[in-house]
Amino acid sequence: MIPDAIQTIRDEHRAVASMLHSLAQLAEQGPGDKPQRFFEVLRAMLFYVDEFPERRHHPHESQHLFPALLRHAPELKGVIECLERDHEGGERRVRELGHLLAAWEMLGEPRRAAFADAVKDYVRFYLQHMRIEETELLPVAQRVLTPEERKPLDEVFARHRDPLAGGAQDPAYEQLFSRIVQQAPAPIGLGDA
Repeated sequence: MIPDAIQTIRDEHRAVASMLHSLAQLAEQGPGDKPQRFFEVLRAMLFYVDEFPERRHHPHESQHLFPALLRHAPELKGVIECLERDHEGGERRVRELGHLLAAWEMLGEPRRAAFADAVKDYVRFYLQHMRIEETELLPVAQRVLTPEERKPLDEVFARHRDPLAGGAQDPAYEQLFSRIVQQAPAPIGLGDA
């Protein structure tokens, strides 16, 4: 049975929120006495955010969910346009975080605050973005989309589902997630606190 697209979106939002909170917590903690491991984990987390939410989740929303909603609820046009602008700038924001992280790693402590502040801003922005989708769009989608309209959405969202949100396990991504969990310090992961 193909999972419900609306539930998949919620599950993926929870996975992303968890990763973002962990990223912010690590940025706040700093590298401690294991900087190589610390920066590797943060790079892996940023890669995840770029790989799944930015390159898979958002395009599915933009290309499939939003047009279906606009057919039934044109009053959502302004909200959807705002969310689309967020989607369009998402990859750029992740690249900027990657650059700030590299600057901290390569140039040292004077660059730490810029990265930590940018992570806080990004997490705040992204959590707000997901909150708007979940409070203003998904309830409407549940109410107005017919089973015939939901079936293709279910199929699209099931096809490239985030492994952290119940999607098919891919050995390459399992290795990525294992690296994050094994190396991130407790309580985020299983590494030394």
